[in-house]
Formats: sequence, structure tokens, C-alpha cells
Amino acid sequence: MRVVSVVSTKGGVGKTTVAANLGGLLADAGLRVLLLDLDSQPTLSSYYALNQKAVAGAYEFIALNLATPAQIVSRTVITGLDLIVSNDDQARLSTMLLHAPDGRLRLRNLLEAFRPRYDLLLIDTQGARSVLLEMAILASDLALSPITPEMLAARELHRGTLKLMSELEPFHHLDIPPPPLRLLLNQVNTIRVDTRMIIRGLRETFTGANNVSVLDTVVPDRVAYLNAASLGLPVHRIETRQSRERRSPSAMETMQALAIELFPEWREAISTVTRCAEV
Repeated sequence: MRVVSVVSTKGGVGKTTVAANLGGLLADAGLRVLLLDLDSQPTLSSYYALNQKAVAGAYEFIALNLATPAQIVSRTVITGLDLIVSNDDQARLSTMLLHAPDGRLRLRNLLEAFRPRYDLLLIDTQGARSVLLEMAILASDLALSPITPEMLAARELHRGTLKLMSELEPFHHLDIPPPPLRLLLNQVNTIRVDTRMIIRGLRETFTGANNVSVLDTVVPDRVAYLNAASLGLPVHRIETRQSRERRSPSAMETMQALAIELFPEWREAISTVTRCAEV
């Protein structure tokens, strides 16, 4: 089972949208996907309607070590896409984990029960520095950080997310290296000159950098993502083809490219989603 956390110390960069749509695409590709919502504002938990809701959720999973899938895993209306809902509305988990001996390693130690059942675990996190965010990163094989192409977001990336990753380096001594960090340019309007300058600067900054890189895939600022969220559907089902008015790829093409770039081993399965949509 691959474990990917969608992270940023800045809110409003589109973490939940990326997690929901990436999970939906990979489920439609035939993969077994589990979403874990660790944000106390549970947007991901309400993105898709549920066919079956579990009696417990993320709070019991993390606070009580309840790792029985039948009790904490809900089933969404998307075949192959399951969810552990966020039910920590009072943000008690962060306080609890700060005082737990295994706080930052709790999630990593709980995942064994899920590895035979799923191909991918996608973790949505809160847009702020917290022990929950650190715990999610240390449990992951890969950290994916959406970044909007604006100067304030670029500055926050350096003093927030990148600083956090560097401060987790001492876990190397426990044979738990922080995962590679992949930066995803999100909500991009390439018509703006300053946007193009910021994108170019980010790519130049991380060329050859150790453990950090900017993905080739760029997610454009499109209304299709808002429409998909309103309908509770993955965006690739909403916009399957490039419109005549726009030169940028369709949402289907974008999400497929992102999934293949992140998971090249699943390229063949991901490619079938496009062919099925075009039938």
C-alpha cells in the first residue's frame, strides 16, 4: 500500500480538492483507495456521499488505536473509494498526541491492518503546522504539497512546509526518513505575467534539489473543479474533453497526468479511465 499525505502549512491551496479528485480517479482506474481526513474542518469527509457510514472515524483511529476497518472505514458512492471521516471537531487529537510517547509515530504504527486491503492511502491534512501534520508526513512514502502561484504562497512554502520537512530530518536516526516532497502548481492562471514568473522561479529554485521537486503537471484554475465538488463527483467525470475556448488540458487529462506522474507503476490502469470515458 502506497501512503501519500497532501500537505501544506498554508490553508486555501486546494489540498482537499486534490485529494478527493486524485482518489476518485484512481478508484475509477480499479485501484483500492482509502481516504483519511485529518483536518478538523472535515471538508473531505463531506465531499462524496456515503453508501455506508462507519460508527467511528479518525478520532477513534488515532486516539484509541482503533484499527478495525469495519468500525472506522466508511464506503463512498464511488466504487473502490473508502473513507475514514474526520470527527475531531474540537481538535482534541493534537493535544493528545503532544503528550503521547508515540505521538508523531502513532499513524505509522497503525497502518499494518490496512496494507492488505488497499493499494493507496491518501491523507488530507490541516493547513497549519501541527503534530497531526507531522504524524501524517512521517507515516507517508510521499508528501504532495499543492501551491498556488502567488508570492505569499511561495514565501509560506519556504518558511512553513520546507522548514517543517527539514525539522523532521532527525527521524533519520530512527530509520524513518521524511518522505520526498512533490510540489504541485495548483489553481494556475497562466495568462497572468506574474504567475508565469513565479512558476519559473519555483522550478529554477528546486532544480537538482535533494528530496524536493516541482511536478511537471500543472492544475489550471477551472470552474470544473467547483462544479465537481458541488455535485460530489470526481472532476474527471465532469470535464472529459478540452473545450474549444481554452487551450489548457481538460480536467480528465490533468488528473490523469498527475496520477501517472505520481504513480508511474499504475500508468496502464490510469490510462483506461480516459478510454472508458470516451466510449
